[in-house]
Amino acid sequence: MSKPYLPYNKNLKLFSRQLRNESTLSEALMWKYLRAGNVRGYKFNRQKPILNYIVDFYCKKLKLIIEIDGYIHKFQYKKDKERQKEIEKIGLRFLRFKDEEIEKDFINIIRTVNIAIDEIEAGINPPDPLLKGGIKEKIKINY
Repeated sequence: MSKPYLPYNKNLKLFSRQLRNESTLSEALMWKYLRAGNVRGYKFNRQKPILNYIVDFYCKKLKLIIEIDGYIHKFQYKKDKERQKEIEKIGLRFLRFKDEEIEKDFINIIRTVNIAIDEIEAGINPPDPLLKGGIKEKIKINY
């Protein structure tokens, strides 16, 4: 039995490698947390080509993508939403965080990732994190 194939544009492979070598601070922090099966034994890849896009972090077993939105994403919300919908059509889920959330509130980012994993393991579809009331809204803690 063959492994399920995740479609990707082979022309993105070199660019993906370049992005891994030029990580932002937020991506580096998230990668330090996600790498080497640190998150409950799940393996994540970074800067993974999927379809005609490159996603920040991807866990095959969970079918979960974690995206970190930097400054530029403030101006391309519609484009990001369309990209996400296209990727979700092949059965993948998204968690999306802002750069500044990673840098200033990492403890809640970790909680959010773990809640999402709990929901995926329980067979619950995580809500769309781009919409108000998504999973991140449930656990926001104000100090």
